[in-house]
Amino acid sequence: MLFEETQYRFMYAALQEAEKAFEENEVPVGAVVVYKNKIIGKGYNQVEKLKDATAHAEMIALTSASNHLGNWRLNECDIYVTMEPCIMCTGALLSSRISRLFYGISDLKFGACGSIHNLAENSKTNHSIKVFSGILAKESEQLLKIFFSQHRKGTEKIS
Repeated sequence: MLFEETQYRFMYAALQEAEKAFEENEVPVGAVVVYKNKIIGKGYNQVEKLKDATAHAEMIALTSASNHLGNWRLNECDIYVTMEPCIMCTGALLSSRISRLFYGISDLKFGACGSIHNLAENSKTNHSIKVFSGILAKESEQLLKIFFSQHRKGTEKIS
């Protein structure tokens, strides 16, 4: 699937966030929230750093975007994430009324936007999210592969 140039630019920004996570020895997932063609929220995984299981890239980006707009309703916003959101993050995306989700690669262990579950487009909730996958998937996958390859070899910084 081909995407618009701006969509690649926003996903590239999410990849830059994922690289920050990688540098901090976190699972390299990044996210950006976009409103009217402008990034208003950024986040990357900080679970280890913050000792918080909810410190996923999406959660941090949503909080940042809500603070920027002064509103928890992000119904005119899109989110770009390097990996498919989990159940927790998808719930937060639905609750915040995100309009569209763009993600790089599927999460075959915890994915909740099409791979294992599809909560984002579920007609049983009062909101649904339009989901687009595969944007900069190879780049997202490569970063995760390098991270987990190093992690399995015991070269991680975390004791």
